[in-house]
Amino acid sequence: MERAHSLLLDEEACNQVGKHQKAEFILEWLNHLKRLLPVTDRVDIRQNQRCLVDQLWEILINSPSGPTRWLLAHCLAVLYRLGDPIPSNLMVERCNDIIRSKDDSPSALPTRLAAIACLGTLYEQLGRMLIGCFKDTLVCLLKAMKSAESQGRYEIMLSMERILRGLGVSAVSCHRDIYKVVRACLTDRSMAVRCAAAKVLLELQREAAFLWTSELENVATVCFRAFEGSNYNVRVSVSKLLGILLAAALNYQPSTLAFTCIQGSLEEVMELLSGGFLRGGGGFLRASGDMLKGTSSVSKDVRIGVTQAYVVFVSTLGSSWLEANFPAFLSLLMELASHVRATQTPADAAVTRRCVSFILRSTLGSLLGEKAQINAVKQLCLAVATQKRAVDAALTDRNVETKVSSADVSASQHMLVCCLLEMGALVQGLGSSAAPLLTDTTTALLDTVISVLLHPATLARLAAAWCLRCVAMAMPSHCSLLLDCCVERLVALKSSPDAVAGYGAAIAALVAAVQHCPLGIPHTKDKMVLDLAEDLLRSASQNSQISLQRTQAGWLLISSLITLGPAVVEHHLPRLLLLWRCVFPASLREQEMELRRGDYFTWQVTLEGRSGALSAMKNLLQHCRELVTDEVISRLLTPLTCAVALLTKLVSYGNSVKSWSIVYRLRVYELLALLHPQTYQGNASPLILWLPAELTGASLQLPLLSLLPPLCHCDDLPLAGPALHDTDHRYIEEQLHSSSVGGGSLDNDPFSLCERGYEAPAPLPSPVALATTSIHLFGAVFPHIISAQRVKILEQFVETVNQLKGQRQQTIQTHLCAALCSLLKHQGSNRGSLGPEEIRPPALSLLLGALESTSPLLRCLAAEGLARLVQVVGDPGFTVSISLLCFDRLKTARDAASRSGYALALGALYRYTGGISSPQHLSTCLGVLFTLSQDSTSPEVQTWSLYSLSLVVDLSGGLYRTHAEPSFTLVLRLLLSTPPTHPEVHYSLGRCLHCLITCLGPDLQGNGAAVSGLRSSCLVACGVMQDSPDCLVQARAISCLQQLHMFSPPHVNLTSLVPALCANLCSSFLCLRRAVVACLRQLVQREALEVSEHAIALVKELPRRDNTQLEVGLEGALFILLDQESDFSLRKDIQETLVHMMAASATSSKLAHWLKLCKDVLSATTASVTLKICVKDGRAPLESKQEDEDADPGKDDDSSAFRARSESGGPFTALRSATRCFAMECVCRIIAQCETADPAHFDMPLAQERRLHDSTDFLVLHLGDLVRMAFMASTDHSDELRLAGLQTLLVIIRQFSAIPEPEFPGHVILEQYQANVGAALRPAFTADAPPDITAKACQVCSAWIASGVVSDLRDLRRVHQLLVSSLAKVQSGREASSQLYNEAAAAMETLAVLKAWAEVYIVAVQRSKQKESSHRPADPSVSSLASDSSGSESGGAGLLKLVQSELSTLSRLWLAALQDYALLTLPQEYSSQLPATGGSFYTAETVSQARRHYTSSWAPILHATSLWLHSTGFVMSDEAPANLSRPATPTSMGNRSSVGGAKSPEDINTDRLHLILGISVEFLCSPHSEDQMETITSCLRALQVLLEVSWPRAKIGNDQALSVELLSVLHRLMVTRESVSVQLAVLDLLQRIVAAAHEHIREKRHSAEVDDGAAEKETLPEFGEGRDTGGLVPGHSLVFGALELCLCVLVRKIPQLSPKLAGTSPGGSAWTLTDSDCRLVASALCVLSELPSICSPEGESASAVESAGGACLSVVIQAAIQALKSVLTSPMSRQEKCRGSWNLLLQSALNTLLTFWDSGTCVVDKVSLLTALTVFLLSAGPDVCTIEPLHKLCLQRFTTSIDSKDPLVISDSIVQVISAYICLLPPQKVERSRPQTPQELLGVLEGIRAMEALIQAADESQCPQLVAVLLPLLISFLLDENALSSAPLPSRSLHDSALKDLMRFGPQHPAVFRSLITTSPHLKSRLQAAIKGNQESLNIKASSANPAAHSTGKSSPSITLKTKFL
Repeated sequence: MERAHSLLLDEEACNQVGKHQKAEFILEWLNHLKRLLPVTDRVDIRQNQRCLVDQLWEILINSPSGPTRWLLAHCLAVLYRLGDPIPSNLMVERCNDIIRSKDDSPSALPTRLAAIACLGTLYEQLGRMLIGCFKDTLVCLLKAMKSAESQGRYEIMLSMERILRGLGVSAVSCHRDIYKVVRACLTDRSMAVRCAAAKVLLELQREAAFLWTSELENVATVCFRAFEGSNYNVRVSVSKLLGILLAAALNYQPSTLAFTCIQGSLEEVMELLSGGFLRGGGGFLRASGDMLKGTSSVSKDVRIGVTQAYVVFVSTLGSSWLEANFPAFLSLLMELASHVRATQTPADAAVTRRCVSFILRSTLGSLLGEKAQINAVKQLCLAVATQKRAVDAALTDRNVETKVSSADVSASQHMLVCCLLEMGALVQGLGSSAAPLLTDTTTALLDTVISVLLHPATLARLAAAWCLRCVAMAMPSHCSLLLDCCVERLVALKSSPDAVAGYGAAIAALVAAVQHCPLGIPHTKDKMVLDLAEDLLRSASQNSQISLQRTQAGWLLISSLITLGPAVVEHHLPRLLLLWRCVFPASLREQEMELRRGDYFTWQVTLEGRSGALSAMKNLLQHCRELVTDEVISRLLTPLTCAVALLTKLVSYGNSVKSWSIVYRLRVYELLALLHPQTYQGNASPLILWLPAELTGASLQLPLLSLLPPLCHCDDLPLAGPALHDTDHRYIEEQLHSSSVGGGSLDNDPFSLCERGYEAPAPLPSPVALATTSIHLFGAVFPHIISAQRVKILEQFVETVNQLKGQRQQTIQTHLCAALCSLLKHQGSNRGSLGPEEIRPPALSLLLGALESTSPLLRCLAAEGLARLVQVVGDPGFTVSISLLCFDRLKTARDAASRSGYALALGALYRYTGGISSPQHLSTCLGVLFTLSQDSTSPEVQTWSLYSLSLVVDLSGGLYRTHAEPSFTLVLRLLLSTPPTHPEVHYSLGRCLHCLITCLGPDLQGNGAAVSGLRSSCLVACGVMQDSPDCLVQARAISCLQQLHMFSPPHVNLTSLVPALCANLCSSFLCLRRAVVACLRQLVQREALEVSEHAIALVKELPRRDNTQLEVGLEGALFILLDQESDFSLRKDIQETLVHMMAASATSSKLAHWLKLCKDVLSATTASVTLKICVKDGRAPLESKQEDEDADPGKDDDSSAFRARSESGGPFTALRSATRCFAMECVCRIIAQCETADPAHFDMPLAQERRLHDSTDFLVLHLGDLVRMAFMASTDHSDELRLAGLQTLLVIIRQFSAIPEPEFPGHVILEQYQANVGAALRPAFTADAPPDITAKACQVCSAWIASGVVSDLRDLRRVHQLLVSSLAKVQSGREASSQLYNEAAAAMETLAVLKAWAEVYIVAVQRSKQKESSHRPADPSVSSLASDSSGSESGGAGLLKLVQSELSTLSRLWLAALQDYALLTLPQEYSSQLPATGGSFYTAETVSQARRHYTSSWAPILHATSLWLHSTGFVMSDEAPANLSRPATPTSMGNRSSVGGAKSPEDINTDRLHLILGISVEFLCSPHSEDQMETITSCLRALQVLLEVSWPRAKIGNDQALSVELLSVLHRLMVTRESVSVQLAVLDLLQRIVAAAHEHIREKRHSAEVDDGAAEKETLPEFGEGRDTGGLVPGHSLVFGALELCLCVLVRKIPQLSPKLAGTSPGGSAWTLTDSDCRLVASALCVLSELPSICSPEGESASAVESAGGACLSVVIQAAIQALKSVLTSPMSRQEKCRGSWNLLLQSALNTLLTFWDSGTCVVDKVSLLTALTVFLLSAGPDVCTIEPLHKLCLQRFTTSIDSKDPLVISDSIVQVISAYICLLPPQKVERSRPQTPQELLGVLEGIRAMEALIQAADESQCPQLVAVLLPLLISFLLDENALSSAPLPSRSLHDSALKDLMRFGPQHPAVFRSLITTSPHLKSRLQAAIKGNQESLNIKASSANPAAHSTGKSSPSITLKTKFL
């Protein structure tokens, strides 16, 4: 607390603030004291106790507010508990005195309430220490109850609860007195008092056994009466009390009693509950009267409350009790469902079925694990079978006396419906885990359900059909089988009405289930269904007894067929259009003739048929919108026109066709609502006349909850009551507002079986649905009629409402206002106008009238309508006039409804107009709303005005900030002053606070006094709301704190917030759990570790708290909550929270914790089993070695024994498969996070070392756990979990396959888990495995084989065998008779198998190549190793051998798949070229579904096919697999041409080449952004492999257009992809294409030489590009395309090459290129150098300069110089046509090269420049190099280089000079000073070598001169004897080298040598001294070596060998 730093209140500061601020100050101090007291030393507390007590008492007697008194009471009690407790008796007496006081003044009430609160907390904290005062206190409180108002009674109940909690058993003497008073409060008129009384009794029953023994019936009766007229909170509280009491009564049985006694007690308990459900709490007389009248007076809220009590009763007893006693419980529950009292009317029956279904769903669905749920399904199935047998016996019994009445038969349907719907829900939740149910012959589930399809009651048949749909959705493999079964029985029993209706509904439900099953059903099934439907419709008129059933079943089948989607329906659309045309008259004239004939039965059948047809049309618009083209609509217009015209003509037959007429109108309206009004605008006149009559003529009172909420604003709905909040009981709470015509039920609309969804549909009764649809259609049609008619219709609406009175007026007013709001919402959404101004007054009149309605929901609708009206009119003046009108009405209105409505209208008015922008209007609004919100006489007005204030805050934005402070003050003051008995006011205050926090936003982070005050007010207000007893208010408080944390995180105290969130994490209120998880989700995004630590601290502090879920940590609690929740948004929030927490800590300190958590979740099945596998090398990856010691190590891995042991020690029990799937996703996320974190996660030695030093954890250390989890998931019963497990296994293989095992060099860490991988994969390849699982397993297989983990061929063969079995399955093809899934699913599986084989083959070939390359050296040791390894056939060669055995089959299948893919990628305009019967692996009907499977598989198949063609060299083999049953080889690939003749091998090869090229070019032309790089790489590699073979290389080289097209595609790829690997592959491919062209041209030239005898001619034939065109033509020239691509690379990497880019990239010098850039540039230069060879003389000159100029600037020197040499030595320089221009270009290039010395900008070293210059001089002709001034410049460059100070430059320049010139340099250039460094020595030696080469190359006449130059130089290098010993090493080396050269040169040139020695005595003496010194050194060396040799020769070995080996 900022203003109080001690225990005592700062009274001086407190007195200085104002009255309202004082209350806030005191509240803040009390909060501070509450936090401070527990952590303060007791000595300090006792020292300050007296002062504190006085201060607290002073507050108590000064009328404290509700939150203040609760805090005050708590602090006072804690003070006495921690301090001196003795004076507490005195405090109790003082409080008693206040309660006894007779003061009735308003100021005395808060003081009395505070005294009552203090008594409660004092007894709660001090307990038995106050037992002496208890009786006095009790008498005082009970006496006060008699005269207390609702607040007093509420506070006394709260205090009583605390007293009982504190005293426990000590208060037993007064329990009955308390019970009598509290029992009366259970039926109090105040709902808050009822809730509090229920809590008191709940506390009382802990010690007062009489409540659940002798008084049980009385308590139950009172509870039933408490349900009457109750609200949601009362029902929750009282049902909790009743359920716990009944559970206690059932458990109160001595252990010696037999099971029958327990059974009897269960019957008694259930009889009590069912009595309340059937008779309510009215007693015997009331029930007897109802029985005589034949009516039911039991209200819905009683039945809903009893239903909740059932759930609490079972939940309290627990899952174990439910498992043991479910048969008895179910039997008693079914008696309730079929009781005549509960099903007297359709509405009662609907409510009862809802209630029983809710009991079953809330118990079976929430409490039981999967195994127990399977047993529950069996029990439900047995109950259904028993009941069905009873019905069958009753129907066949001929004895009149024993025959069951039809009423009893119809009553049985309710029981059947409840059981069947729950069976469906359980099976659907179990998914594929429910498979054992279908194979259990004792249960015979499917037969039992199918037998109900013949039940005489429609509802039972529909429920059975829905149950079958759930089975099909859970286990898609049974869908086809069930369809066949039902169709067969329908055909067999076509003459039975019940059979036609039942089996027809079942078939429709099964077909509709396919939309939830990705694998689908075979296409033959939808044909079969359509044929059956047509047959039923045709034969409907043959037998009048079953006409209705056949008609309805036929159209129901067609409607379900349409849900299969456009891919299926487009094939049947012509037949459907024909059926629709036949069911309606051909014209309006024919329809008029129809109306004159036919009886009512004929019209019933006709309307049934047309309603069905319209329903099918509606489904077409909903599910196949893309098929509804203009042509289709035009064909539907005639039936539609007749349907609309018939609307007004159906009155002549009266009530006999009324129900059919309602359904018919409903279908017409539903269809028209989906069409645009302009479609039928010309035929809509009957509709315009009929719709207003439909709206104003409704006589039934329809439920507002089904009509109005969709039209209201979603934020406004809570104002209408808590029923519109999402709660756990919404399923039954909705029934409170159901109509008198009945609630939602399947038999209201059988066509709802076709709707999409997972929950059983509950369509509303036809009248309700008709009203809703009429309202919606009115909004769409009204804007399209003429203006005059619009005004007339609205005026008629106003007049109708004004003429009516009472209930009828409210009903019609509701319908008309809803229609108007539908219109306004439609126009507002479409930015349409309302029309002329004359429309505004009647519209406004309607809305203002509704704004004053007593219905809260209608007021919300009217306020939304006003906001939409203002939006549609769009006139600011009109908006202001509406505002002023609201102000005026608020001044005069006195009733609460009107004031509430107009207050809401003020806030909502600017909702759609951009907000409030006028400060004056804002001030006026605030003045009015502030005043209304303080009207304490009407909580309703306060609630609505505060909500409106929150809207104003939202709509004002920054304009409101000046009003923020008074608003905060108002909110806090009202929070303190409003009684807790009005939680709706607190909820609106919470919304206001939330909007104020949002308005201020980041400003709340400020440190100013004003901002600090506002922030403090926020926190105080949130604290007050957190202490509220209402869950909605608590949820709002949490959302406010969440919002405050977003804008000002440091000021939200997580130490107190997180424990509060954890406490409510498992609340029984959905809204509170949502708020908690949403807040946690936000908190963990920033402070995940801190939140987790606070949760752990909470568990340590309170180990025995009620919330036991936190014992597994916050993460574990969230997993448990995720498993229990069914709300979609809450589940999503929980998952996101866990993901954020994992992201924050999973890669660091808590890695082991997260992995253990996921492992525990995965292991938490009902029968938790771990499987252990004996590993071949004796190492146990999953279990300890001791457990595996008994295993036979010699056994094969596949035959290893699987042993199970129970894991009961885990923290989780019986989690569902969806939760375990999420755990596997979490494991994959952890691996992905570790991938981007520390590299030690995937490095075993580094991880082990780091763990020792840093105590951190790494993923690689948990590899065993990862494999185990993946294995457990992969072998589970649930298909979803199996897929998740296989995906995890795939991720593990990819991430860990390359990590070496440090203990076993040469092995990888995954190798020890190969048995686990094989065992995990094996179940996916069984015959009954679904295709998606097999496809995923194939992917894992290929990844495992390709990873190289397994090197031994025997181990590899096990996984390989799985692929072989799948390949055999593929070969059997679609001819297999037992096809269960759609053909696209078969294509998916087939392509997955082929893709896996392709990937394995690619890896096998790569490994084989690597092995060949590694064995090429001639090292004998290497070859011996190779021979050893080849013996075991390990590695790539062995794998390749495995694949080659299947290659003949695979190659045909691969080619077939590629041809299919090529056809499927054709544009839409070529779709006619697709084969009529489909391709090899797809059918014509499944093209769209199969296309995506081909897209994901073709790339590896393409690569593998290229490799296979490469291995065969395009040589065809006649071998065909004997067992290939399906037509794998495509027609165009086969041996027959289209005209019947045999294709030649050349044609077949050409087709194959073009197929591969076409697919590659088509993809590379436009690769989508989502395509991964590996697909592009596969394409490029496939093309590279093709171009390695001579035949396709010749084909491509011969076809220049094809080559140019390839180059243009490659150029685009180079520009659009930045991947280095892709760019290198592109250049490699370019090089191969250029080489192919070069080979082609060379062959043509060679052929020409042979043919023309050109070898004898001087000129070569001219071939190549440019011969015909005289140059390179863009778009048609291969050379131009190659140049374009190469220069693209060069310019991008070296921008200086381009004149336009030169100087634009200062950092782009060649030396800054990366290694990958260097490789790219080198490849480009290599290609450039090859280009001249494929040009003709005309084309040659166009390309040369680019190559030469680019070469000199490249940093890749070797490639550049090689390219330069290739260009310079081109034979085309000798061609007459191009010699001139060629030489000119070369001279220009040489000049450019020479200028680099002077420019100073050259980044290439001098040695490289000299090399390039030498290449020019040597390779170019004399016409290029001898031209002046180039020749002179060359000499200057060499001269300059020789004078360089760099020895490397010197040596290189000398070599290059000698290479380039014979004798041009004077001798002095060669003579240098003595070398001092090794580099200088190298330069001198190179010079000597150069002179030697010069002498050898010179003419004989010049040779003596050169020798005369060289010999003095060599002699000058000699040193005398003295200088030799002290000279540096380079000089001595030079001396030795020169002497050797002289000894060699003298004999070679004796004349020159002799002449030199004679003429130069000093040279002679120097030479003689050097020779003499050298001789002496040789003698010394020889003498020192001989003694050693001599002695060595005479010595004998010290060890004599006894054995002679030779």
